[in-house]
Amino acid sequence: MRLHLLLLLALCGTGTTAAALSYSLRGNWSICNGNGSLELPGAVPGCVHSALFQQGLIQDSYYRFNDLNYRWISLDNWTYSKEFKIPFEISKWQKVNLILEGVDTISKILFNEVTIGETDNMFNRYEQCSFSWDWGPSFPTQGIWKDVRIEAYNICHLNDFTFSPIYDKSAQAWNLEIEATFDVVSSKPVGGQVIVAIPKLQTQQMYNLELQPGKRIVELFLNISKNITVETWWPHGHGNQTGYNMTILFELDGGLNIEKSAKVYFRTVELIEEPIKGSPGLSFYFKINGFPVFLKGSNWIPADSFQDRVTSELLRLLLQSVVDANMNTLRVWGGGIYEQDEFYELCDELGIMVWQDFMFACALYPTDQGFLDSVRAEVAYQIKRLKSHPSIIIWSGNNENEEALMMNWYHISITDRPIYIKDYVTLYVKNIRELVLAGDKSRPFITSSPTNGAETVAEGWVSRNPNSNYFGDVHFYDYISDCWNWKVFPRARFASEYGYQSWPSFSTLEKVSSTEDWSFSSKFSLHRQHHEGGNKQMLYQAGLHFKLPESTDPLRTFKDTIYLTQVMQAQCVKTETEFYRRGRSEIVDQQGHTMGALYWQLNDIWQAPSWASLEYGGKWKMLHYFAQNFFAPLLPVGFENENTFYIYGVSDLHSDYSMTLTVRVHTWSSLEPVCSCVTEHLVMKGGEAVRLYEEPVSELLRRCGNCTRESCVVSFYLSADHELLSPTNYHFLSSLKEALGLCKAQITAIISQQGDIFVFDLETSAVAPFVWLDVGSIPGRFSDNGFLMTEKTRTILFYPWEPTSKSELEQSFHVTSLTDIY
Repeated sequence: MRLHLLLLLALCGTGTTAAALSYSLRGNWSICNGNGSLELPGAVPGCVHSALFQQGLIQDSYYRFNDLNYRWISLDNWTYSKEFKIPFEISKWQKVNLILEGVDTISKILFNEVTIGETDNMFNRYEQCSFSWDWGPSFPTQGIWKDVRIEAYNICHLNDFTFSPIYDKSAQAWNLEIEATFDVVSSKPVGGQVIVAIPKLQTQQMYNLELQPGKRIVELFLNISKNITVETWWPHGHGNQTGYNMTILFELDGGLNIEKSAKVYFRTVELIEEPIKGSPGLSFYFKINGFPVFLKGSNWIPADSFQDRVTSELLRLLLQSVVDANMNTLRVWGGGIYEQDEFYELCDELGIMVWQDFMFACALYPTDQGFLDSVRAEVAYQIKRLKSHPSIIIWSGNNENEEALMMNWYHISITDRPIYIKDYVTLYVKNIRELVLAGDKSRPFITSSPTNGAETVAEGWVSRNPNSNYFGDVHFYDYISDCWNWKVFPRARFASEYGYQSWPSFSTLEKVSSTEDWSFSSKFSLHRQHHEGGNKQMLYQAGLHFKLPESTDPLRTFKDTIYLTQVMQAQCVKTETEFYRRGRSEIVDQQGHTMGALYWQLNDIWQAPSWASLEYGGKWKMLHYFAQNFFAPLLPVGFENENTFYIYGVSDLHSDYSMTLTVRVHTWSSLEPVCSCVTEHLVMKGGEAVRLYEEPVSELLRRCGNCTRESCVVSFYLSADHELLSPTNYHFLSSLKEALGLCKAQITAIISQQGDIFVFDLETSAVAPFVWLDVGSIPGRFSDNGFLMTEKTRTILFYPWEPTSKSELEQSFHVTSLTDIY
């Protein structure tokens, strides 16, 4: 790709005393293909695909098979050109820079027909998953995907400004390390003073400085009095996300004033790796502000193949859905992109902790000097850009490259392995780790994910088994074993990837497909599935516990199959996540103390089957509604072991609570419980998982009259003074394809409006598992969905994301339960 900028005229004018001028080159550019046969206008920031679409030259790139049809776009060379006039006299300025914040990816930059630069790294200031993954299409985009501008300045210019809050344990006081990078173009030293102020902390400090010509770094150390109360930043569900406005003013010689402002958050993070009684190995958990926090959440991938489509509104919608589902963490996965500033600002605001991978994934990378220089520039830039964000709690060198090397994914001969290990250590330890330790002392670093953490270090930076249950984090996938059997899951210290696939809703697929595509075995369905064997795996897993759809109507069968894959995914991830959550406080067979559960994956990059809980555009799958419950701060978890039924109480709270546990049993054939029991008052310890209840299944069935495993279902919840403290959870005593007494439920809804919220008053004629409320393409979410309805009536709220009406909801509303396909 070529960037061709033509300067037509520098307008003369009077002298200026401004510190700097910036002239944006955003907006309309001209785009031309390699042989000049196609020329069109295009927006910057943007990409070639978006420009072609906006001019009506191609369809939506996500429609049907267009990821194949439009491969020619990425195989061609493209030139971006712009003719412009600079509205100031260049000769009046000592330095004039052309700034390109992001170029995708290999390009040559010409200014007035003179080559002034080249780019070869999308993640540096001037996409890995652009070439497809098992959840996404191949759209290697080309274009100027971030801001482009001309900057002019005299005397000196503030290039970068970053800071890190540091807590001094010995002094029991907060300090702020501030770093400012200047380009001093004056031929003489530039003197002056700096004033840093945080008004709400009654803090102001002045420093003298002298800047020598050239690139200069100013380091400031701000002390905050220990007598001032500093409110810390907490993850969602653990406290407030308090921040303080800070200003920094540089008053320099020649009347040059440079002022910056920023939001400062104070928090500490520690990665605790220490011995655990009764278990070999080491713990792996995080303390935030000294408090152990169980990380609950998912893995983030780019929200779109085309970054110019990722709006502020979309980012806020997706991240708000994270906290609405009681999550507190996202892992920014190493095969995507370093997200834009607004992503991290929203995570700061919402209390979402970020596990930040560097952008290296599932590959063996070179270590020639040219590549290392590019990587070092990338890493240094990203550390400087991101380290001020309290939401980022850890840096990770890569995704799965330690495991790929040591488990020999790429069939390296034994004799060659030492060479590859040496290259691995060179890249991730001697370069990336070195830069992190030098540039950011406020958060931990691990070389990979999964990794054994301290054990990996002890073994020379690569472990024999990077997926060990006794150290670090694990990635776990198993599509063959029965996901209802919790014994197949690893009792790991931390589960940073796990999951199951499902298809997105029909209303999402309908926009990018045609009638002949609406079959699970259609060419479209096979093409859209990028995970080998994925469609068969979904049906196999669903078939273990549910009857597969057998309608004579092909469209009905397709819709029912989509629904069933979402039921299967939600139930599988629920079972696995609850297993991890109830294992936080116990050691079983020398394993346990699990302190993190991040399922794969949060969001979709297009409309296709994947592991995501949010569909492309943000619609909640059934899994996301389940996550709202299985990530609740207080949760009862039921499971069986050796024919005994147990209920554990799981608490992420900071305090102990007194409560009772209610256990009810329903038959599938009746809306009235056949038995119910309430425990004595229990004290649920804050930050622990403890056993609250156990009873042999045979005794439970006998106590409840005529119950059998096939005819009954158990539900349970925690409450205090008749107030519900937890979601109502449930436990199936048999596969639902073996359920006896389950009959087709007639479910009706009366919709009313209360302000901006809509109320759905539901009534059912029978017990209904996995009740799914759907309003098609109307953007919004329900207060609950995919639920087990064991009572005759239930009220559910709908929160629209855009203005809508009662009549629109009534026309689009459809309800499905498992009884509709049985």
